[in-house]
Amino acid sequence: MSSRARRTIIVVGAVFASLGLFVVGFVVYASLPYRADEDAYLAAWRSNAVQITGTDRGFVIEPTTTGRGSEDIGLVFIPGARVEPSAYLFRMAGIVAETGMTVVITRPTLNFAILDSRPLETFTADAPTIDTWLVGGHSLGGVRACQWAQSSANSAESPASPEVVGLMLFGSYCADDLSGSGLAVATFVASNDGLSTPEDIAQRAKLLPDDAITFTLEGANHAQFGDYGAQAGDGEATISTDEVQRQIALSTAEFVQQIRD
Repeated sequence: MSSRARRTIIVVGAVFASLGLFVVGFVVYASLPYRADEDAYLAAWRSNAVQITGTDRGFVIEPTTTGRGSEDIGLVFIPGARVEPSAYLFRMAGIVAETGMTVVITRPTLNFAILDSRPLETFTADAPTIDTWLVGGHSLGGVRACQWAQSSANSAESPASPEVVGLMLFGSYCADDLSGSGLAVATFVASNDGLSTPEDIAQRAKLLPDDAITFTLEGANHAQFGDYGAQAGDGEATISTDEVQRQIALSTAEFVQQIRD
């Protein structure tokens, strides 16, 4: 074998070895998510207002009482990157208790929603009695929710997908143009968000319908859309977790009422 051939083999081997190390490193990184705060997690499970069911795909949160008029509406919620799905149980349980709607929290592939290629119906199947759906997510999960919303709006692209009537973005924004989709859209902005800043969200608002609603959570930061502790690069929160939950729940009830009207 010539020295040139040997050098080529060495270079190719080094490239594949580096690629392998990168893949292994990423898998390890993705497999170490931000963990759910135990107190908030347990508070959600102990609530008498909701019933939580764990599945291989995530969690289903249903109301324990009826009569609030939103029992036929569901939200499929996608967690942010590297955040445990259970870190959103307390926040989403507040929405269910206030509105009577059902929330399905997904468990993304490798904790990164953008890597999850499963269709929306994978998750809506966990709540078969629901016939009106919203999609939403936190941070990178919201970006993935926008993709689902766009696919649903294009019936020729995915005729078998569940019908989506609305989109909810929590500290997030779309990369896809949904301005002509006709969807009802609610954007939740944390004033002290250091990752998806209010300025970043405002700059991308042109990708949403003109009648999209913005709810601002004064004093909240990026990590307070869930319960998983501090996040590098985030702003400082000056509002309590309980108050964030209350405001999100009440704003969601207002948004859902507008959809029903």
